[in-house]
Formats: sequence, structure tokens, C-alpha cells
Amino acid sequence: MHTQIPLQSPFDARSTVGEVIRGLDLSGATALVTGGHSGLGLETTRALAAAGARVIVAARDPQQARASLGELPTVEIERLDLGDLASVRDCARRCAQRLGTLDILIGSAGVMACPETRVGPGWEAQFAINHLGHYALVNRLLPQLAAGARVVQVSSAGHQLSGMRWDDVNFTRSYDKWLAYGQSKTANALFAVQLDRLAGQAGIRAFSVHPGKIFTPLQRHLPREEMITAGWLDAAGRPVDPSFKSPAQGAATQVWAATSTLLAGSGGRYCEDCNLARRVDSPSADATGVMPHALDPEAAERLWELSAQWTGVNAFA
Repeated sequence: MHTQIPLQSPFDARSTVGEVIRGLDLSGATALVTGGHSGLGLETTRALAAAGARVIVAARDPQQARASLGELPTVEIERLDLGDLASVRDCARRCAQRLGTLDILIGSAGVMACPETRVGPGWEAQFAINHLGHYALVNRLLPQLAAGARVVQVSSAGHQLSGMRWDDVNFTRSYDKWLAYGQSKTANALFAVQLDRLAGQAGIRAFSVHPGKIFTPLQRHLPREEMITAGWLDAAGRPVDPSFKSPAQGAATQVWAATSTLLAGSGGRYCEDCNLARRVDSPSADATGVMPHALDPEAAERLWELSAQWTGVNAFA
């Protein structure tokens, strides 16, 4: 299991994506950001583009994405519905045709605590969108990934809510929106562990990240009453939890994981607050740290095999 010892990072929980990217020259680099037009993805796209990178934004609604992004000269948009494997296949094919090599791939799109929803052949939507869609996309784009490329998958402290539920991954018996979210975020972390093991020898390194708590469109499925009960909002709907970050702070860790020289030669690790997270053996009160079930190499391999079977895609077969 990978070590999780925090580094001497110059950044912390309150660092912004602008601070992380300052002074970096990404001219000549190409990045792909799923959900790069909204929330943390939008902040990520703007930062990478400001540093000179060509950025492909993969969005379910390209028209909405263009409206959000404006006319950034180095940003292009591709249609991608992560809940539809045919859409994933088509997006990867178009990207392969228009890209030379890909230096950064950030899986920032996702869904959280949604009502019970089924996609594809009956897959639970959070697992399918947050994990399976990204799994298939990365595998299909693997030939485009340059030596030295980084793949960053946005996970969450939500992984502390649930490990992999191998006996009922799709929650066919009893659906719980938070356990399903937690499982999908564990899957995101395990995906990075196994991808790094398989692709690391080719110089392609993978990381997962917890961005922190941030108010973004990710909360679109949560009733206000639930957020008030959780202590996130006051009775008038105003944010009151001081541990929440701004979107610019929330995007900092994924951009740090994609670009920091401190991570050179390593991978398969879980990052938070622009650093490697510490390991915790039980859910933490402040929702920080990474639990062993999200770094377990045997679980990571088992998840990869399941994902390959369900999606029919495996670049390492």
C-alpha cells in the first residue's frame, strides 16, 4: 500500500488555484478536464489556460459549457456524457483525432447524493458516472497520454462513508444516496491506485484528490433543509460552516496534483489541501485524511477487473 506521508508543500488548505499555477509555463501542454465548465472544473480550466495550456473541456452540454467559458482562445469543447459508454467512446475517438499527445487528464465531473437513478444496463448512477465513465475514458485515451503525463481523479472525503460494496455494487437491494456516493469516491481513489501501477512504468502517473468542501453545482440534489441540518447553511440559507473553501481554493489541489514537481516519480496517492493526505483508520471528524480501503491494492485490482468486465474496455488487456 502506498505511503501517505505529507510533504513540505508551499501550499495549504487556503491556497488558491491561482497561487498554485503562478509562475508555471504550460505552453505546448495539452490538458483534458471533464466537467471543466462548472464548479471546480471551471476554475481548473481557467488556471490551466492562463498558464498557456491547450485545454479540452469535456461537457455533457457543450452549449452550456461555451456560455460558461466564454471565448478563451486555448479552450476547446467536446461533448461527453459519462453515464453513456457510447458517448465516452465517441468523445475519446474525436479527442484522439484532434490531439497529438495529452499531458494532463483531470476527471473533475461528478454527481453527488442524487435520487436513485439507473443508467446503462441498470448501473447505479453515481458509480457509473463518477467511476465507470472516467475509467472508460482514460482507458480509451491511454495511447494519447504522453510519457510524464498525469491523470488526476477527483475523489472526496466521502470515501470515508463506504468502501466497495462487492456484494451489491449497484445498490439493487436498498439504495442509500450517501453510501452510494461514498462507494463511488472510494472507486475514484482505487482507480488511481491501479492505473498508476499499470501505467507508471510508461511514465504515466495517477493521483486522486479530495478538493475539500465547496459550494458548487455538485449540491444540486441536496434540499436546503438537509444542508441546514448538516450545519452548512443557516436558517436563511447563508453559508455558516467556516471549513468550506471557495471554488478557487477547492480547485487548487487537483491542479497541484497535475503539475507539482514535488510529486515527480510518485503516484497512486491521495491528495488534499495541496499535499499528500495522512492515513486515518476511521472516519475523521474534520473529513480529512484517507482511509486504508481507498488505497488497498487488492481492492484496486479487483475494481479494475470489474470495471473492464462491465465496460468492455481495458487498455492493459
